[in-house]
Amino acid sequence: MRPTLDNIIFIGMPGSGKSTLGVLYAKAEMYAFCDTDLLIQQREKLPLFKIIEKKGLDGFCETESSVVSSLKGYHRTVIATGGSVVLSESAMKNLQRNGIIVYIQLPYEEIKRRVRNITTRGLVMSEGESLEDLYKARAPLYEKYADVTVDCTGLRTEESVEKLIRSIKEAKKRIP
Repeated sequence: MRPTLDNIIFIGMPGSGKSTLGVLYAKAEMYAFCDTDLLIQQREKLPLFKIIEKKGLDGFCETESSVVSSLKGYHRTVIATGGSVVLSESAMKNLQRNGIIVYIQLPYEEIKRRVRNITTRGLVMSEGESLEDLYKARAPLYEKYADVTVDCTGLRTEESVEKLIRSIKEAKKRIP
């Protein structure tokens, strides 16, 4: 049994709309909103891509894991995570204790169309790794940790929010 189901945690690929949909879901359902990428930037006093430049991929992932693993005390909050959070088992275990994990799923082609600013976005990608490689590696992790998967393929923003609201209400009925 989970301690709380009153937080909603969005996971998914960069460009899937976690932050955008998170804010809109929070407004519609009268939740607070938290973006873990912003928490990381506040802690480090640098934009994500600069943190990656300074600390390297492993250092960034350690920072992300530390920030997300220490999240607590949130209630009725939508938490939008960075796309790489699923690489940290401790961060994901903490998120599982704190709410319902929702995977915002989109096909690779839609992600590719949305993600244009790879160098300044702060993506956790090894040299020579493509966005498609990232997608193939992470999709199984998103599926592994998700309590509910919401396919937003081809949906407008408003339609995605409506589908999220319906899907999360259904998930709350079935999650112990």
